[in-house]
Amino acid sequence: MAAAAATYEDRFDAGRSCLDLLATAHPVEHLDGPDALRAWLVHTGLVPAGTPLAAVGPDCVAAFRELRADIGALLRPEPAAAALARVNERAAAAPPAPRAVRTGTGDLIRALHPDPEGAALLAALARDAVDLLTDPAARARVRRCEGDNCPLIYLDTSRGRRRRWCSSELCGNRERVARHRRRSLAKSL
Repeated sequence: MAAAAATYEDRFDAGRSCLDLLATAHPVEHLDGPDALRAWLVHTGLVPAGTPLAAVGPDCVAAFRELRADIGALLRPEPAAAALARVNERAAAAPPAPRAVRTGTGDLIRALHPDPEGAALLAALARDAVDLLTDPAARARVRRCEGDNCPLIYLDTSRGRRRRWCSSELCGNRERVARHRRRSLAKSL
């Protein structure tokens, strides 16, 4: 089966692949089937465009959702030991091996050896989560969006480390509009 023809439209860049995976559950389930997962894998850069992903089937979608839940559990104040064990187990598998392939024009592009299996793709994300969770500087920059009812988590790479929302255009704009309405209402009373 070739790479998915479907496209994945990302709401924002969380700063890490493992955090981007968390965003696939908000506001609706984005990983609703193998084609959606294949499109997401390409969109996030975990696999190059055109990579055959025949091994990505319904079982793989379920495994990615399980990994997403475990990563989310590890980012809570008191992470679950079972989630940590499952992420560590996923990280133990070998991730997809990269290789350079020459195009028709002579340029070298990145490809993967061979068609990556689901366990290898999960390992790449689990390793990213382990790297994030064990790096004190990176872990200190993990933030939860302050937008009303927004559960998204991101890595704050802003200059002053004062980023408040997953997206200034969405959650930030909603907050500014709500603040303006509150002020206008207070003035009219």
